[in-house]
Amino acid sequence: MGLVVQKFGGTSVGSVERIKHVAERVARTRAEGHQVVVTVSAMGKTTDELTALAGKVCDRPPKREMDVLLTTGEQVSISLLSMALMEKGVKARPMTGWQAGIQTDPIHGKARIEHIDTGNIRESLERGEVVVVAGFQGVSPEGAITTLGRGGSDTTAVALAAALDADRCEIYTDVTGVFTTDPRMAPKARKLSEICYEEMLELANLGAGVLHPRSVECAMSHRVPLVVRSSFEDEEGTWVKEADRMEEELNVRGIAHDSEVARVKVMGLPNRTEMLTLLFNKLADAHINVDMIVTSEHDDERIDVAFSVHEDELEQAGQVIESHREELDYLKLLSETGLAKVSAVGAGMVTNPGVAAKMFTSLSDAGIRIKMVSTSEIKISCVIAKDQAAKAVQELHTVFGLDVEEALATVSS
Repeated sequence: MGLVVQKFGGTSVGSVERIKHVAERVARTRAEGHQVVVTVSAMGKTTDELTALAGKVCDRPPKREMDVLLTTGEQVSISLLSMALMEKGVKARPMTGWQAGIQTDPIHGKARIEHIDTGNIRESLERGEVVVVAGFQGVSPEGAITTLGRGGSDTTAVALAAALDADRCEIYTDVTGVFTTDPRMAPKARKLSEICYEEMLELANLGAGVLHPRSVECAMSHRVPLVVRSSFEDEEGTWVKEADRMEEELNVRGIAHDSEVARVKVMGLPNRTEMLTLLFNKLADAHINVDMIVTSEHDDERIDVAFSVHEDELEQAGQVIESHREELDYLKLLSETGLAKVSAVGAGMVTNPGVAAKMFTSLSDAGIRIKMVSTSEIKISCVIAKDQAAKAVQELHTVFGLDVEEALATVSS
């Protein structure tokens, strides 16, 4: 018997009935003799509703006050789930992020966990209680409430599992595991029984919404055994673990897509290395995450620089660059939306040449124009028009042998 951390997302606790169902699952785990720490998100669309409410009060709500507002959603969830557990005779203790000792940096809206003081949690576990922790939140060194940004509850769960040296971390969601791609876009997608940390991290970074990248990064750093499974169905999920002999016959393990991509073009930047340093340092200082970067010579004295960002950060990126126009001395600033990124991911790419050629040929034959390309040892990403994303995913899923029939044929042979 050991210590298990379980995380339940917004859809899993989206109603009183769902909360009671979660309580039953947690109670079963506790009855097996395990100590249990549960992390929960806000119910259903609560976070969206709170954000909309703030928008009715002011056009640009301050991030510090937004953090105070948004963390109330998870507090509702931990209270109700604790009540549901106690109704079943299971001792439970709800804790906010700061009560659970989750200490973050001071960046409101996208804080990062720096340390977890597990004292309160361990005392509660020793008393035989299930600890129900609010995900997505913590406290800054100054004592201010902070939120962890998108996927924050996943990150909370894995960080708690690492800090508590848990035997495993179970992420419960509305899907039954990690698939070779989004089944809504490719009906022949299949569920993977296991996947290595590195591949999962790439898929998460590239748009696979099952796990947030920061949670996978944390699991990989601390070697936390991680399993993704459905909170709605009782079936085996997908284990995220260290690399093994996991379907080595497949060079590509999954196709990811991100439909919220924007491109920024800085035209006529002075052709000096320090100007690129200045440009991307200014964006980094504003906590803007830059993805693909492409440079081309404008002439001997100037270059053009294009890079991709998340659509939500496009406006801020433009403001940052324009505010430093005199220092950067560029000629023109352009932006483009309506883009998507499709990516092929697989550790097998390292030792198997030809994946890029196969990908480019497939997209070209399908009449899909590639606007930007980015590669690493285990992934190839292409930026394309958003309205062609579904077609691209289906084409690549088939050409790399990931469709159910093709994958089974490959294994049987």
